[in-house]
Amino acid sequence: MIFSIADKLEKVRARIQKATISAKRAPDSVQLLAVSKTRAAAELFELIEAGQTQFGENYLNEALDKQRALASLCLVQTKKEQLASVIWHFIGPIQSNKTRAIAENFAWVQSIDRAKIVQRLDAQRPVHLGPLNCCIQVNIDEEETKSGVNLAEVDLLAAEIEATPNLSLRGLMCIPDADQDEASLRASFKRMADKFAALRQRYPSVDTLSMGMSGDIEIAIECGSTMVRVGTALFGERTTETMQKQ
Repeated sequence: MIFSIADKLEKVRARIQKATISAKRAPDSVQLLAVSKTRAAAELFELIEAGQTQFGENYLNEALDKQRALASLCLVQTKKEQLASVIWHFIGPIQSNKTRAIAENFAWVQSIDRAKIVQRLDAQRPVHLGPLNCCIQVNIDEEETKSGVNLAEVDLLAAEIEATPNLSLRGLMCIPDADQDEASLRASFKRMADKFAALRQRYPSVDTLSMGMSGDIEIAIECGSTMVRVGTALFGERTTETMQKQ
């Protein structure tokens, strides 16, 4: 049986709901972020029609092209209203020369990992758009190939964000080591959850713990995630063709 993207969305939503109930958490305490890197605008359009509103993009130029393509697809007024409700998250590594476009075209940035990026996003965020929602990316397993700060550096970077007028500190994001066993993964998620709890005590705006992907939704929710980032379970495995679009 071939499932449509809308069908897959329902399956992912059901997984989130089941995991949330199992963890004895509030029904609406976990949000779904559709990770749409390398996927076509038409695929996102199908998800938008099915009611998905939050999308995460890793590559700036691709994301901007996709936003323009979706605007062309949503010419009917009702579709324009649906597109207007979409919330764009930038979740990839941030280059200094890309901060202006990110500040101007996204509502969230989940991959902040250094003070220079904080300063540039704050200076370049258009005031009329309101504060840019920010998560600090934590390299929870301290992998050399991944971006992010270690847990000891979170407080300093959080203070940098909190001191800006045009950014809003919302929480933490992590991408754990994909090769570790389940016990190690739980330990990584637990360290994130503990730091998140400490951060919430200091900053009232903090409400987002972005962790968990297609393969570990249930464990992440059990450990306290408030937002899971799902790509493969919605769109399927990336093919050679889609990977070449990067």
